[in-house]
Order: sequence, then C-alpha cells, then structure tokens
Amino acid sequence: MDFLKNNVSNHKDLQKLTVPGLLISLGIIYGDIGTSPLYVFKAIVGSQQITESLILGGVSLIFWTLTLQTTLKYVVITLRADNKGEGGIFSLFSLVRRRAAWLIIPAVIGGCALLADGIITPPISVSAAIEGLRSYYPHLHTVPIVISIIIGLFIIQQFGTSLVGKAFGPIMFLWFTMMGVLGVSFIVEMPMVIKALNPYYAYHLLSTNPNAFIILGAVFLCTTGAEALYSDLGHCGRSNIQISWIYVKTCLILNYLGQAVWLLQQKGKPINLDLHNPFYEIMPQWFLLYGIGIATVAAIIASQALISGSFTLIAEAVRLNLWPKVRINYPTEQKGQLYVPSANWLLCGGCVGVVLLFGDSDHMQAAYGLSITVAMLMTTILVSNFLRRKKVPTYIITIFLAVYLLIELSFLTGNLVKFIHGGWFTLSVGFILFSIMWTWHSARKIRNRYVKFIEIDDYFNIIKELSDDETVPKYASQLVYLTSANFNSEIESKIIYSILQKQPKRADVYWLVHVDVVDEPYKKEYEVDFLVPNKLIRIDFKLGFRVEQQINLLFRRVVEDLVKKGEVDITSTYKSLNRHKIVGDFRFVVIEKVLSRSHNLSFYESFIMAFYVYLKRVSLSEERGFGLDLSFVTVEKVPLMLTTPETVEIQRVN
Repeated sequence: MDFLKNNVSNHKDLQKLTVPGLLISLGIIYGDIGTSPLYVFKAIVGSQQITESLILGGVSLIFWTLTLQTTLKYVVITLRADNKGEGGIFSLFSLVRRRAAWLIIPAVIGGCALLADGIITPPISVSAAIEGLRSYYPHLHTVPIVISIIIGLFIIQQFGTSLVGKAFGPIMFLWFTMMGVLGVSFIVEMPMVIKALNPYYAYHLLSTNPNAFIILGAVFLCTTGAEALYSDLGHCGRSNIQISWIYVKTCLILNYLGQAVWLLQQKGKPINLDLHNPFYEIMPQWFLLYGIGIATVAAIIASQALISGSFTLIAEAVRLNLWPKVRINYPTEQKGQLYVPSANWLLCGGCVGVVLLFGDSDHMQAAYGLSITVAMLMTTILVSNFLRRKKVPTYIITIFLAVYLLIELSFLTGNLVKFIHGGWFTLSVGFILFSIMWTWHSARKIRNRYVKFIEIDDYFNIIKELSDDETVPKYASQLVYLTSANFNSEIESKIIYSILQKQPKRADVYWLVHVDVVDEPYKKEYEVDFLVPNKLIRIDFKLGFRVEQQINLLFRRVVEDLVKKGEVDITSTYKSLNRHKIVGDFRFVVIEKVLSRSHNLSFYESFIMAFYVYLKRVSLSEERGFGLDLSFVTVEKVPLMLTTPETVEIQRVN
C-alpha cells in the first residue's frame, strides 16, 4: 500500500520560511492585488472634483481595507484553515462539509464567483497597463493590442508555464519595488499625506460624501486578489505568504500615498484621468516606457495566476462531483500544473468578449468586484464553520462573523451600484456556472436515490459456479466493474444483472473497483478485500480531491503488487497460453445508467435531469473520465428504472 500513499509534496517543507519560497509567493500570489494600483484611484475619483477629503479619505479606506480584509481575515485567520497544506474554497469546503449538508451552497456560489472573476481580471489588468501608452499617443486604440496579448496568453497554456513561472518571482519583486520607490519619491514632496492612514479620514469621507457607496465599490478593487492568498497556500506555504505580504502591502500603500500626493497637487485643475492615470503620472518621463513595459508583464503574470487558479478550481469541482467530467491534461511534471482545454477556451472567449463589450479599463471597472464580494462572503461563512470545527470560543466566532459580514455586505451594497453599468455581466456568468454545478450535484443525488443495492454475499456461490461453467463462453479472463457501493457487503443490482443475465459473463476473476474521493487533497491509498478467494476481489481507492483519477494505471499497479506478493494469479487459464505463463486479458465494464421516462419526478427534478442529460452529452464519458484504456472497455447502457412494474396497472381480457 505504501506506493500509493501521498508523497506528492512534503507540506512541512512548504511551511519553512525560505528566500525561494518568498520569491515564489511574490510571483504567483500577488498578481491580481499587485496590479490594483493601476486603476483603483481612477475608480475612486471618477468624475468627481478632486478635494483633500476625497483623496485622503480614499487612501485611508484603501489602507484599512487592506488591513482588515486582506491582512486580518485572509493572512492571519483564513490561512490557518489549511487542508493538509492546501487552500482554496473547495479545500475549505472539504474540511467542513461533514458539519452540515447546506454548506455545499456557499461552496458552489463561492467557486462560481471566483470562476466568473477569471473572465474579468485578465482584460482589466492588461487594459489598464496598455492604456499607459496614451500618455504618448492620446488617440491610441488599445483594444486590438489587449486582445492579441490575451489570446497569446491562452494559447501558451497548453504547453505549460513552469519555465516562465520561474521568472515570475523576480519580475514581481521588481514590480513591487518599483511601486514603492515611485511612491516614496512623491511622499517626500508632501509628507503630511501619511496622516491619511488615520481611520478618521475614511469615516469622514463615507459620512459626508453623497457618493459613499460608489466610492466603497471602487475601494474594494484594492483587495480583489485576496482570495488568491488562500487559494495558492499549497504552492507557497503559510509562513512565506505571511512574510512576503508585509513587503507587498508596504509597497502598495507607499504607491497609493504617492498617487494621492500627485492628485492633491492637481486640486482646482481640470484633469482627464483617462489620459492622465495617477499611477503613470508619478513616473519620471524618461522611465515611463519602461514602467509601462513592467506593468504589462505584471498584468500578464496576474492573468496567468488567475487562469491557473481557474483550472485548479474546475479540476477540484470535477473530482468533488460538482462539475461535468472534462479532459484534464498535465503538460509538465510540476506539482499543481494542469491544463483544462474546455475551460481554457471558454475563458479565452469570455475575456475577448469582455474587451469587445467594455472597450477600456474604466468601463470594465463597472463590472469588476461584484462577483468577488460574493466569493468573500461565502468564504466568511465557511471559515466560521471551520472555526467551530476547531472549537474556537463562540464569542470569537460571533465577533468574526459580525465584523466581516458588516464589512463585506457594505462592499456588496457599494458594488451593487455597478450592476446596471456592467456588474450584470459577471453575475450572469456566475449564475450560468452555478446552474451547471448545482444541476450536476442535484442530478447525482436524484440518480443515487433510485440506485438499488443488494447483499453481495447472496451471489457468491452462483458467481463461482458461473466462473467454472465451461458451457458458457468465456467473456474475459479478468472482468472489472466500477461500483459506487460504499460498503463491501453491497453491490448495485445492475452489476449482478450484467454478470448473470445480460449475456452471462464468465471470467476467471471478477474485480470490483470503488473510488472514494476523500477530504485530504493528495491522499492516495487503497484497500483489497478478497470476497471470494481467487474469484471475486474488491479494491477500494481512497484518492484526494486533487489527485488525477487514472484508474487504469492505478488498478494495474495494484494488480502487479498483488501478483508480486502471491495474493492473486492472473495467468491465462487457456491451456496453450498457460503453458507459456501468458497473462490473461482484462476487460472493464462501465454501466451507464440512462434515465427512463417517468412521472415520479417533480417539475423541478424533471428540469434538473433534462439539463443533466444535456450536460452529460457534452462532457467526457465515464470511461474517459476515469482514464480507462478504451480498447479494453465495454459500455452497457441500462435504464435507471424510476417506475416499477408493480405500479403499472393493466387488465387481462379473454
């Protein structure tokens, strides 16, 4: 069993504080939150007149949002909710899902909101960076440039990004250092701007400005990448994230303060922020082109991190039975490096659509932030349940919920103002994704309700007799069935029907294979139960929700192990082949349950099952999803009988 135990990653090593670990954290975690200075202050000011109250209050809101939301909630509290070193909303759900069935709802909503964010982050980050060229070319049409960069980014996904990824850390270190230095160069011109860190200025702005909620929606953009801190926990480790965040936050605040100084210097002047982005205005003229280049690379890195995160979310959802089975490729040997073709091109189409729909970053800001606010609310709910699981005192959990529900509901209210200006787009995408996840999850529950399990020991003798009955043509030497029965004592009636009645299948050995997706992310273990020695054997795989389910390879490895230990003999029983010790043939039988016509379902369930049937058609088949060799697979379609003969009324007449 040892060979299947988790040795993918030594999570203790990840928790160690190292220079490479800090650089990796800078490279893959902070892309989204690190490119926020490109557009946050533009969004806060908008078309309002520049006043000291607006600018100082804006900086104060940014500082305290990064402190309370990013630092305290995510870096200090949420990072402790690690699942064997892994983070992310589905990892968190795996930790708490046994507490209450309803927790599937915030997990699915949060996952869909994060995926919806993956469609808007690359366009807004790349657009905001490229628009810096308007300082040189005021009438430059940036849309074609942005679309070209985005399409190129999605094309390279299929080749893996491990080589490029090694350069991410140093580049992002340069990016944050550049922002910090530029900020300091303006702060020294007006040191009094540091007083904006006083929370009074945030309170004063919100209590006096009639556009308070609109400003809140804009301020929220400074923390949109906070979820990535938790999602990438497994790649970097808690200590590296917490220490690197100190440097990142310092550089961000210095840059925001520098932008505030420049804006305060423009008081009373007519200024067009579309042509004069505060982020680029604090750069020396000689450095501007270099700054735009570095900003563009940082935006691409931010997009890359979010795309990779979306692939991981989809892969986890597939293994947790929350998403249709899709093809998942592993382009490199690097841990966590995967590529989901269907998700890649859907994201690509969505990102290009966003650029064409909104045009520039100013208009994209209207669609940005709403879905992430929802994701953060869902994380708050799940973290509170994790704290209960850890037996944290109730009063602390109550304070945590009260504080963060108040903060995030305030941000949600501020972002709802964006709905008619573009927020409808990400919410619509999120709703479509939610309908897919919820349908797949609900349909599985409906199907399981009608799967009939029977006691397997009632059939031990007849299976043994069939195996020895030479009057029945041999179907295969080794016959393998995938079973969903959780207990060794049970088996689906459809499997027994397939073996005994639907073309009786004689075999030397019958194998039952069960896959159990467990809460630990990288667990790989198996158990063997010899139900009928040398005739009926059951193998139970316990695989983590981040483990690739290559059942064909895993099964072969287990059989090899059993053969070496002398626990099973797979030599062909045909005399001519047995004489030469030739291994017998293997055949997998996959039973696909087809929904039959029935009036037993409610309207809601009928709609769910109809949508499920459509999703099933466009998704990967069961045999491909489990990584089976198609040349050794038989697929049998059987009706999922929702109406039994006993319930059908009919009268016999002479």
